[in-house]
Amino acid sequence: MLKSTTVIWPKVILFGDSITQFSFQANGWGAELADKFARKCDVLNRGLSGYNSRWAKIILPRLISGQNSADNNIVAVTVFFGANDSALEDENPQQHIPLQEYSENLKEISRLLTSAGVSADKVIFITPPPIHEPAWEKECALKGSPLNRHNSMAGQYALACVQAAGQCGSEVLDLWTLMQKDGQDYTVYLSDGLHLSEKGNQFVAQHLWGILESRLSYLPFILPYWGDVDAKSPESSLLCNQ
Repeated sequence: MLKSTTVIWPKVILFGDSITQFSFQANGWGAELADKFARKCDVLNRGLSGYNSRWAKIILPRLISGQNSADNNIVAVTVFFGANDSALEDENPQQHIPLQEYSENLKEISRLLTSAGVSADKVIFITPPPIHEPAWEKECALKGSPLNRHNSMAGQYALACVQAAGQCGSEVLDLWTLMQKDGQDYTVYLSDGLHLSEKGNQFVAQHLWGILESRLSYLPFILPYWGDVDAKSPESSLLCNQ
């Protein structure tokens, strides 16, 4: 009798704030990646709405443990913080993180991932997207608050993210720059001036897939295609080691 072994699915972890948490909603960028990687790896959503990089580095060891990194079988991690860090200090002190600390926090996240067995070449940093101030100001007003983010400030944090990724030896997806490239109307990528619209989700999914597809092309199709299963002796097909 054939002995079965546990099938271990490789993992792609999406680590970030609300833009990551919401990515599994209908037509979200995370959901699209999960669909594209079906039967090859699990795409896990570890987005935490409202979180900044300071909180992220504190809770990361609770999400990824170096003691069982072999079992985790992590093949890629996206790190997507900055939209909250770049909030204006005077208007939103709870979420705001000073620019230099933000940069250091990203590097510390990289170090923590390395210590957990996730090398820098498996990490993809993502910058905050641009801010459409008029739309976001309306959202703030609904909550009785003044405008608490500026696009120029988000740009400073995006640059810091790009630089930190380079120093860590990781890939970076610079949404702030790409979405505004050649003077295009970036507002179509945003639903409320801060979070992504359906078109914005498609934009992120497209660019991330461009990075991940080649990197993870080595991943095999997990378990046999149904047409390849031996109907007379399915155990010989389904319990074989892959």
